[in-house]
Amino acid sequence: CETCSQEEAKYRCPRCMKYSCSLLCVKKHKLALSCNGVRDKTAFVSVNEFTDLNLLSDYRFLEDVGRAADAAARHLTVHNPTAKKLLYGLRNKARKCDIDLRTLPVGFTKRRENSTTFNCMEKKFYWHLKLVFPHSHAEYTLKGVPDDKTLADILKPYIDPVESDPVVCQRLKIYTMSPQSDVQILMKIENRKQNSVRYYELDARRSLLDNLKGKVIIEYPTLFVVLKTLKNDMVVLGQ
Repeated sequence: CETCSQEEAKYRCPRCMKYSCSLLCVKKHKLALSCNGVRDKTAFVSVNEFTDLNLLSDYRFLEDVGRAADAAARHLTVHNPTAKKLLYGLRNKARKCDIDLRTLPVGFTKRRENSTTFNCMEKKFYWHLKLVFPHSHAEYTLKGVPDDKTLADILKPYIDPVESDPVVCQRLKIYTMSPQSDVQILMKIENRKQNSVRYYELDARRSLLDNLKGKVIIEYPTLFVVLKTLKNDMVVLGQ
C-alpha cells in the first residue's frame, strides 16, 4: 500500500494508479492528492504501452463525444427563431459600437454562460464580464455590467483597500496592498496563433465600452488584472 506502507495492496486507483490496501487508505490518498478516483479517459499513453483496451477506450470515448455533439445540435435553442433573432440583434448593436462580437454554437460553455443584453430604451449594453486575478489564482464573474462604467469603478469592490469586500480583499491581498499605479488590466487578442499570444492593455480611467471598441469579443470580455512589478508571461501588444 502506497499510503500506509504496511499492508498488502488490494486496490489500484483508476485515476492516479496508486495502490491501496483498504477503504480508509483509499480515502486518505484521495484527500492527500486531491484525486477524484475517476479514470482520465484523455490521459497520455505512449505507443509502447498502448493496448487493445486503450484502443477500445478511445473508441468509446469518441462515441460519447459524438452523442454529446449530436444532442447539442438537436437542442431546442438551436432552432429557436427568437433566440437567433436576439443573438443577431446583439451582434448588430455591437457592430454599430465598433465591437466585433462573435457568438459560439450551442453547447459551448461560454455560450451557455453568457448573459449579455442590450437595453434598447437606454441604448446601453449590460455585459457579462469575467475578471481574472492570476497572482491570487482567483476568478470572478459579473453580470449586468453597464457599458458606461469605468474599469476603475468595476474593480473597486475587488482591489480597493477601503471599498472592497473583506473576504475578497483577503483573497486578493497582494492586489489591495499594491499601489493603484501598479495595477494593469489586460485583455487577450483573439484570432492569433497559439505561439504568438498577445494582450491589449486597457485604460482603467475609460469606460468598458470605450475599451472594447475596435476589438474582437468572443461571447463576453475576460479581463486579466495583473501587477507590473510581478513577473507574468502575458506579452502586451507592441512589446
